[in-house]
Amino acid sequence: MLFRAIDGLNELVGRIISVVAVIFAAIIIYDVIMRYVLNAPTRWAFDVTKQLFGFYFVMLGGYALRHQSHVRVDLVTAALQHNVRRWVEAAGYVIFFFPFAWVFMTRSYEFAMRSYAQAETTYGSVQLPVYPLKMAMAVAAALLLLQGISEFLKLVFNRQEDVRVA
Repeated sequence: MLFRAIDGLNELVGRIISVVAVIFAAIIIYDVIMRYVLNAPTRWAFDVTKQLFGFYFVMLGGYALRHQSHVRVDLVTAALQHNVRRWVEAAGYVIFFFPFAWVFMTRSYEFAMRSYAQAETTYGSVQLPVYPLKMAMAVAAALLLLQGISEFLKLVFNRQEDVRVA
């Protein structure tokens, strides 16, 4: 079904993006060694690691939703029967999640296109382009919206093996 394709896409993206954590950890270690061991600090490492961490953090939203890793407040729904809880959660997607994800996706796309048109760069000692990170926000929002659709479909079609309802 559709949700399996979306789940697979976010799983693949999550596994690929997880490599970024290793890259920015390596850059931080390199910077620390250069700064404190060799007394030759880098001008670029801090800015690069900030952008890589931002990229890493934002791109894993869909992956986190797929694995039910987002913060949830289940105080009300925990006492409900399974079927009622499922429909309350499905309504939550319609009322809250989909409008948020749509606004996040459309606004971040506009934000990224404006940054690209202006050739926006950071203001630090090394001027890195900002628009790739802002474009990643739009892609991440689309992935999050897709994963929300997948989670919603699992709730509607009662696919208990595919979704974990608290």
